Amino acid sequence: MKWNVTRHNDGELSTFKDTVDTFFSDFLNSSPLSFYESEWKPSVDITDEGDAYKVSADLPGLSDKDVKVHIEKGVLTIEGEKKEASENKSAGYLVSERKFGSFIRSLRLPEDISQDNIGAEFKNGVLTVSIPKSERVEPKKIDIKVN
Repeated sequence: MKWNVTRHNDGELSTFKDTVDTFFSDFLNSSPLSFYESEWKPSVDITDEGDAYKVSADLPGLSDKDVKVHIEKGVLTIEGEKKEASENKSAGYLVSERKFGSFIRSLRLPEDISQDNIGAEFKNGVLTVSIPKSERVEPKKIDIKVN
């Protein structure tokens, strides 16, 4: 649907105006820090490496002991907790934007995964999970002679 501002179709123009008004109202009435107060979810990348899928998750400030990874029914789940450093409470911070607390990410995987030989590596705050693909079985072609 195109917006035609020169033609005053009250239905289209008022809907657009209401949408813009709501956006700015929500933006202006929220506190500046409210954008930082949302639930923390680690960023992930999923790549197809040909014979395997690779999932990389940014988990700065965590170690491998802080993270649990498992696959169940085709869903990869990464969960853990980032604890706030005790010195933050007495340091007199004016702004603290770093996220702390529990997190969980669940990602549905393609159906062609193999649950054998799944590997994970945690290095420099990045968790990398390598999930091999199952061998694709090509359908057999059978020639049938018709008499």
